Amino acid sequence: MFILLVVVHEFGHFLIARRNGVEIEEFGIFFPPTIWSRKTKNGWKFSVNLIPLGGFVKMKGEHDSDTRPHTFGAAPLWAKVKIMLAGVAMNLLAAFVLLTALAWIGLPQLVNNQFTVKSDTKTVKSEVLVGYVESNSPAQKAGLSDTDQLMAIIPTVGKPITITTADLLPNTTKRFAGQTVKVEYMHDKQVETKQVTLLSQAVVAASQKTNNPKGYLGISPTQYTLRRSTWSAPVTAVGLLGQITALTFKGLATAIVGLVQGNTAKATAQVTGPVGIFELLKTGSLLGYQFVLMLVAIISLSLAIMNVLPIPALDGGRLFVTLITRARGKALSETAEAVIYGTGFAFLILLVILITIVDVNRH
Repeated sequence: MFILLVVVHEFGHFLIARRNGVEIEEFGIFFPPTIWSRKTKNGWKFSVNLIPLGGFVKMKGEHDSDTRPHTFGAAPLWAKVKIMLAGVAMNLLAAFVLLTALAWIGLPQLVNNQFTVKSDTKTVKSEVLVGYVESNSPAQKAGLSDTDQLMAIIPTVGKPITITTADLLPNTTKRFAGQTVKVEYMHDKQVETKQVTLLSQAVVAASQKTNNPKGYLGISPTQYTLRRSTWSAPVTAVGLLGQITALTFKGLATAIVGLVQGNTAKATAQVTGPVGIFELLKTGSLLGYQFVLMLVAIISLSLAIMNVLPIPALDGGRLFVTLITRARGKALSETAEAVIYGTGFAFLILLVILITIVDVNRH
């Protein structure tokens, strides 16, 4: 899926560059060193490379000071802007198409007050799932695990209580605190019923004053809802793109403030890398293809957002440098460009390494 998003992004650069008369030298998936390559009949090289952190389209004469015909450097400013923003546009388009399709077939609700057109939306699925299991809790001893579906709490005396919402579980377990009940849940598409003794109110109250607060059953429930639209699916997709974009910038701002304050925990809580994405997809795949496709859409949107920021070595950084040099009326030398973009790329590699270390410790 990541390769697909990379190809979609780079194809945008490839297509717009060729349409604006800029010759392509290489279309690469991932970053060198090269594992495999092949020259096409049109004269450009297609390659698969070793470092799986992105991709690239190498154009003829990428330095702004190059004035040879059919080079990127010789292209008009507006053509350069279109070429550099084409990857962002393709990632936005991919995210829009995926979210529109999901709105038609069943869109997971992952955001509080998630955007939707209420008059054209109906809930087609709603489950209460196990989001987290506390260590040595009644739930863990009973065998409950992540993504199990909670169905009912069955007291020794009285009728079973069907768990229809995540908010219902804490009140129910508190009601039977210290008692032995049965928990009915679905694991691997099989209905299981296990007997558990819930923690007492005294134990739970005492734990709230420590660094290890406990729950009566010992799980964090989460609501997994699929909602479907018809004519409003594209509107829902656009609204959700805007909502997630706003949340992304809010998260970036929080991460930056955390770094400035020296609060690394606050900063790293807002980001994840390849390891974290793998863990999300591994867990999310148990929920169904809708959840996986929505994550892919969010990743595609994230790629678009990051590539529009003025970060050297990314599209937005390159565009920013190009506009600055045009404003000052003097092109940068080939050496100056290499230093700027090389430094930016080294910074990105370092950032990926640091985030990967954080993800390994987190998971």
